[in-house]
Amino acid sequence: MIRNGIDCIGQYTHLLKGKRLGLITAPTGLTNDFVSTIQILHENFNLTALFSPEHGVRGDQAAGALVETYLDPITQVPVYSLYRKDSKRMSQEMLDEVDMVVYDIQDIGARYYTFIYTMLYALEDCAKAGKPFVILDRINPLDGVTVEGNILKQDYQSFVGNYPLCVRYGLTAGEVATMANDQMNWQCDLHVIRANGWERKMQFADTGRHWVMPSLGIPRFETALLYPGTCIFEGTNMSEGRGTTVPFEIVGAPFINAQQLADDMNSKKMPGVVFRPVYFKPTFSKFQGESCSGVQLHVLDTRAIRPLETAITLMYTIKRNYEQFSFLPPLKEGSRPFIDLLCGDKVYREDPLDVSVLLEQFRDESREFAHMKQQYHLY
Repeated sequence: MIRNGIDCIGQYTHLLKGKRLGLITAPTGLTNDFVSTIQILHENFNLTALFSPEHGVRGDQAAGALVETYLDPITQVPVYSLYRKDSKRMSQEMLDEVDMVVYDIQDIGARYYTFIYTMLYALEDCAKAGKPFVILDRINPLDGVTVEGNILKQDYQSFVGNYPLCVRYGLTAGEVATMANDQMNWQCDLHVIRANGWERKMQFADTGRHWVMPSLGIPRFETALLYPGTCIFEGTNMSEGRGTTVPFEIVGAPFINAQQLADDMNSKKMPGVVFRPVYFKPTFSKFQGESCSGVQLHVLDTRAIRPLETAITLMYTIKRNYEQFSFLPPLKEGSRPFIDLLCGDKVYREDPLDVSVLLEQFRDESREFAHMKQQYHLY
């Protein structure tokens, strides 16, 4: 079985012993035997602080819910929030509690997923404070080869895209950190405890591991695979399936003709996917309690499918056939529409005459990024 960084920690006790450790983690911070990284560090080292990303260190916070400082009920170690209303940074007061910061969260390899920015913010903050930063690396479940989508533009930075990554970037968290530390010249004392046995071409199904939900919105591997694509519907008035048992696998709204949309999308013969008409009623989020119609994306070939290209094609198909479709307005006055933040550009709202031209532009950026990132490969 593939071993993640936490499973190899016994080889690095010299790095952690004698230090006051602060741990950034989430429910995916587990060994192969389902022992939490919190427990491992608490029992074997001097764990003095926990730092909470979105959803909380034990996954008891809803998506987008702000997290406050509290005592972890199991270890009695203080938990400091990195997902506060006023800041998502590590304060000097937090950093004063530790000699070293350790990071262990399962990433899913998609630019919108906020854990990666919690990591990069902390990396930069540790660099400024002169604190070493240790990443217990984990596999990229989507593989470490495939790159998809455009590169985020600087003027569109946010907490769903704060670094010039492609949408699907084909790197582990440790590799992203290594790249950022170099390219941003942060000069942090960075240590990556590597996963063992993982090869870049491997997807999650090839690893023999058990899927642990990185968040409640990503209940299984197929969801994670579709997420780089269907997450763009969060910037629209379409339901992306939140409030159902298959978030990010279904897309719909009350005004959609399910059969017609499924037939239209299937006629395009997109690789690795088939569209099935579905009818659903979300229990929360968009259209809560309303009957919706739409399509479920069924993955036929996990390597052939290009989730972002699939979702972009679906979005423009809906936009051109349903006048009720719209992009959501900015969350607050003076900010950018959420679709722009997800895209890392404004091009989704410009409605290209030919979607294939937009997709080819994205492929050019993907190829550029794929070539550049190779110098930071650790596997």
